[in-house]
Amino acid sequence: MKNSITILMAIMVLFTSCNTKTKSAVQKKKPNILLIVGDDIGFGDLASYGSEINTPTMSKLSEHGVQFSNFHASPVCSVTRGMLLTGNNSHEIGLGTFDYAVYPESEGKPGYEGYLTRNTVAISELFRDEGYNVYKTGKWHLGDGDKGDRPMNWGFTKSFGILSGGSNHWNDREMTPDVSSPENKKLIVEGKMPKVGPEPWFLNGAPYDRPNGIYSGELYTEHLLNFMKEDANTDKPWFAYVAFTTAHFPVQAPAELIDKYYDYYYKMGYEGLKEERYKALKDRGLLSHSANRAPSNNLTTRWSDLTEEEKKIQAKIMATYAAMIEDQDQRIGQIIDHLKSTGELDNTLIVYLTDNGPEGADPKSPYVGNEMFANWISTNFDQSLEAVGTENSFQMLGVSWANAATGGLQWWKWFIGEGGIRVPMMIVPPGAFNGEYSKAGSTSNAVVCVKDIPMTILEYAGIKHPTTDYKGREITPPSGKSIKPFMDGTTDKVRTEEEWYAFELFGNSYIMMGDYKAIKVRTGMFGDGEWHLYNVVKDPSETIPLENMQAERLYQMVDIYYEYAKEKGIVEVDDSWSPFKAMK
Repeated sequence: MKNSITILMAIMVLFTSCNTKTKSAVQKKKPNILLIVGDDIGFGDLASYGSEINTPTMSKLSEHGVQFSNFHASPVCSVTRGMLLTGNNSHEIGLGTFDYAVYPESEGKPGYEGYLTRNTVAISELFRDEGYNVYKTGKWHLGDGDKGDRPMNWGFTKSFGILSGGSNHWNDREMTPDVSSPENKKLIVEGKMPKVGPEPWFLNGAPYDRPNGIYSGELYTEHLLNFMKEDANTDKPWFAYVAFTTAHFPVQAPAELIDKYYDYYYKMGYEGLKEERYKALKDRGLLSHSANRAPSNNLTTRWSDLTEEEKKIQAKIMATYAAMIEDQDQRIGQIIDHLKSTGELDNTLIVYLTDNGPEGADPKSPYVGNEMFANWISTNFDQSLEAVGTENSFQMLGVSWANAATGGLQWWKWFIGEGGIRVPMMIVPPGAFNGEYSKAGSTSNAVVCVKDIPMTILEYAGIKHPTTDYKGREITPPSGKSIKPFMDGTTDKVRTEEEWYAFELFGNSYIMMGDYKAIKVRTGMFGDGEWHLYNVVKDPSETIPLENMQAERLYQMVDIYYEYAKEKGIVEVDDSWSPFKAMK
């Protein structure tokens, strides 16, 4: 009898143990989320998108997941980031304006606050509520505490980095002068240039003393891995938002990465690089084989018109930009290696994108320049050839390299032409690294919007969006659409033609319906102020206007856009206004 009871108890203990393990295993099936954002990196800048830049880690992401060739962000960083973390349209959440260039007539109007407003819910809040560890490293650019809230008030349980749009990559110096301080205002009135002030850094909400001489990508990666190691024993899944500041200006990078690119860019020049990128994108099927070359742009400079010294400096600037992207790739590799070593890689959804096209602002340009900014740079930094890439140098990519970087596309950051908004994006589902994902290595020309990504992430995590009410806070329903059914192969499109999306910034507007884009650009930003229609899947260079052949389609799309603009309270912008002259 005693033996029977002992055996029975042993079976019950074994069953309970197995049941506990099974329950734990089920709980562990909640996926980790790794959301990575590159800064000011163009459509043709990654090796998997045909670039000469060495980015093997990102190529592995494309080999194991799906690479998208028709993904649209916004043309500037903070606006993209707000949509990325909420699934909302930019005018619904305070980001109808860019905080560095505000149209005066829009100030104080709803939707134009310039920071992420509280009439939305961020996915970071939803992940925290679901019991996730929620991490952010890198730039924030959605609120500094005075105007808008900081990351720790948006659901992040651990956070490291800067609150603004960028900083020096080697030290704690600011990226742009603080023209709002009384002291600097006085200096400017007196015709003097402000000094370079400090850029505030924060670790978990507290001020952080940023060490000099450590590159930005290394710092951001080190702190992310520290967060993961600190919480390794919590047995919780995690959501990690990694917002690198590479390749945002100032163009700076480790010297050993710069040198190997210099000769190539010196040899290719602006026109040669644009042609090579155009061919490579077509060869890889990332642009339609019928895509035309983008026409020359009047804002750019011809390589042959540069002096020998100017060519050397420009080649080194582009080489430094390439080095910034390669460094970012190496840092992502460190994160992937850590996930492999901890056994977390197969349980992690990875999404990589960049926030807009390459930076085309150039302080010295007569078209997109800013005299005060140019004087501040020349007063405070060493602009010699030898200094390029160092902490004492302040260079920007400029219009001619930005134009070249996008290959077959027109325009760049700040503009709603495809070169400003069509950027790299890759999704690697959980388990895809083990070789069992049927779509691994595929490229899709499905039309996708940045506001679709948060809805995709939530669906993978099995988290339901609260839609209109979050903890008693009235919120605006998101209009993003999950990409997961497409990733799973249950549908061959992300959006139908009826599921349109619209966008406006700086008085420039567009609407996407299916493969078609209706676009209007103000004369103050080098457009003609008229609506044009393109099939941007077949014609990504936007060189074949269809408005005369498909007038009815254009009228329908424009009518929908104006209804959208009325609903969102979009402010009309004067044709003569330039965001570049207003930049601060």
